[in-house]
Amino acid sequence: MTGQDMGWAITLMRVGYLGRRLVYLAVAGISLYSIWRGGQAQDTSSALGWLENTWGGGAVLFLILVGMLAYAIWRVVDAAYDLEDYGKDAKGVVARVGMVVTGGIHLGIGILAFSLLFGRGGTGQGSGIPGYVGAVMQWPGGRWIIGLVALLILGAGAYYLRQGWCNEYRKHLRANDFTTRWNSILKAGVMAHSLVIGVIGLLFLFAAWRSNPQEAGGVGEAFSWLSSQAYGRFLVIAVCVGLVGFSIFCFVNAAYRIVPKASGPDIQSLADALKRRLPV
Repeated sequence: MTGQDMGWAITLMRVGYLGRRLVYLAVAGISLYSIWRGGQAQDTSSALGWLENTWGGGAVLFLILVGMLAYAIWRVVDAAYDLEDYGKDAKGVVARVGMVVTGGIHLGIGILAFSLLFGRGGTGQGSGIPGYVGAVMQWPGGRWIIGLVALLILGAGAYYLRQGWCNEYRKHLRANDFTTRWNSILKAGVMAHSLVIGVIGLLFLFAAWRSNPQEAGGVGEAFSWLSSQAYGRFLVIAVCVGLVGFSIFCFVNAAYRIVPKASGPDIQSLADALKRRLPV
């Protein structure tokens, strides 16, 4: 199957990453606005619910819905055809399974956007995840399942941390002036994203360890945990600013991401350009 045959998948990828950008920009921007007004940082559900009641917010929610559906389909297609050439060894299989899981998570965000647009308006703030975790804990071996989920989430956080710290994301981006100039912001965005994911993983781990599903949570609970630490308010603000950087990272991926099996063979990655010290 040639790159030309998979052009439609590249379109899905671009739409999906633009949708991700809107989600993270909404969460970070609305959280910063809430903090400035004396409130707390918001989770994804609360941020999208805020959009629902804002002029023009319905259009943004529709774009998020389309983007999340596109991203979910893209991840399944990417994994099935191995478009990013991860391979069939153990490491490649884990990466491809992770793509499908990531696609499912973003499909959930799309379903939330759909419910806000066409349903009765969203879900309770922060009650959904503990409820699901509590239900799983009632199963035989439920605590171990939640513990495994926690380790998978922590692994994802470690993956993004490595991507940011070691600049590994550069090998997935085209080399040009734009990607070079924005590198510091892209790096900060990836690492802020890794911190939020890591905290969510810790919350799931605490829930499994203490048999308390109320300790599990998503983005909102991660912000709450961070705010309870020393200099927590400043830490949450820094993470929110970093997530704005991650929204830019998503935009850059929409425009310049390299897909080895669907892109031309002569495309130079940012990593190669900087390694060889060639002009970009």
